[in-house]
Amino acid sequence: MSNTALRQRGLKMTRIYYESDADLSVLDGQRVAVVGYGNQGRSWALNLRDSGLAVEVYTQADASRDQAAAEGFTAHDIKEASDCDVICTLIPDDVIPELPITPKPDALWVLASGYAAAFDRIDPDCDVGMVAPRMLGPEVRACYVEGIGFITALGIHKDNTGTALARTLAIGRAIGGLRQGAIEMTPRQEAVLDLAMEQLFAPAMARVSMSFVGLMAEAGIPIEAIMTELMLSGEIERNYRLLRLEGYAGQMRYHSPTSQYGQMSRADRYDGIDVAGVMREVLSEIESGKFADEWEAERNAGYPNLQRLRAEKLSPEVVAFEEDLRARLGERVRGTT
Repeated sequence: MSNTALRQRGLKMTRIYYESDADLSVLDGQRVAVVGYGNQGRSWALNLRDSGLAVEVYTQADASRDQAAAEGFTAHDIKEASDCDVICTLIPDDVIPELPITPKPDALWVLASGYAAAFDRIDPDCDVGMVAPRMLGPEVRACYVEGIGFITALGIHKDNTGTALARTLAIGRAIGGLRQGAIEMTPRQEAVLDLAMEQLFAPAMARVSMSFVGLMAEAGIPIEAIMTELMLSGEIERNYRLLRLEGYAGQMRYHSPTSQYGQMSRADRYDGIDVAGVMREVLSEIESGKFADEWEAERNAGYPNLQRLRAEKLSPEVVAFEEDLRARLGERVRGTT
């Protein structure tokens, strides 16, 4: 749909930021703290340093601090990040409110997820921005090194100094998050979307997969063949890659006429299933903050329900089955005789 058509329908175009919108010089002379040196923290620290910023790492006195020091960073206790001009927190959402950090009034606190700000878990007296990569932690580094970058969600939660957007854009550019475009979103929008993918989309897809496996097994199809269709062959994974690169209509031409007809002629039969109704219930718990309260209570109790769910859903029997299957089919088999 064109921009004109969107305007005619009263729809607002979302702002997309690119590298040309960011000026790294706004961070000249400013100390940039990376809090945490795990999957995301390490990638951010390396990318920021390679982009010419003055980066220091703040983490617990453990193996992650040793690794940061071995990779050339000055590493400090987390509380010392309070003295920095830009504080990037790359740790789990539920840990952020417990950080012993008191930022300066003119500092910028950068979140890699909107969760803590969206559900009022933090409210520092300083600028608060969000740079949320749509990419796994290690791949943030890999995509930077490859020069391709990645898509990012970027927004401002609080602007006390009038420089929050400029500085947040500079951080986004420095980690490689503006090379493919950064979608302007509020931390709440990003958090709701992120949680919805985890709680609406992923469980629904898991339920569909389980139903498919059960029906195919009833039809006498070998379990190995069923799992190959779903994941081991990599066909669905590559189909999604084509979907990303060429779109739904574009990728359809790679399917046979039989496949095209079967997909499109049967799609309407699923319209009567109230998937949206269940999703709407779960979404209301996210938007109201009920889930955030539930997760905080779970953390304070020592994660008893999480441990129970892991034991049920990720049991040793499941792990052993998957290990055996992947040992007999797929990439691990290559080169065997």
